[in-house]
Amino acid sequence: MFLRRHAVNLGGAVVPTLVSLFLIWRVPALIPFVLVAVGVVSFLVHKVARPTSGVGITTPAFLPPIFAVLTAMLFGGGHPHIVAYVSGTLGTLIGADLLNLKAIPKLGAPIASIGGAGTFDGIFLTGVLAVILASF
Repeated sequence: MFLRRHAVNLGGAVVPTLVSLFLIWRVPALIPFVLVAVGVVSFLVHKVARPTSGVGITTPAFLPPIFAVLTAMLFGGGHPHIVAYVSGTLGTLIGADLLNLKAIPKLGAPIASIGGAGTFDGIFLTGVLAVILASF
């Protein structure tokens, strides 16, 4: 029987969450827009995320940043870069990892890493790529 343990990845969950909170704190007028954008991205990412045995929760690489940029264009107000980063990172973290926690035991993994197994995985890269795409 596999152990059901959870870990929180520093580069894939903690740092992006802290950066997101800092950005929201800097522009508090964005809070309603960010909440809607994070909700939309979480929903969309959850729809495309797939539990994959031996790997974890996978998503198509470019969809989360595209979702984040599109929501930032709709709900970004005067700060689409902030909304793109926050909705991309938190939306992916919530939609892919947190909403799929119940699928982890079925994957046969001894430990579930919230925020990915790598130092800078998809969640971090989604935030960075979303900001780059939002600048165009």
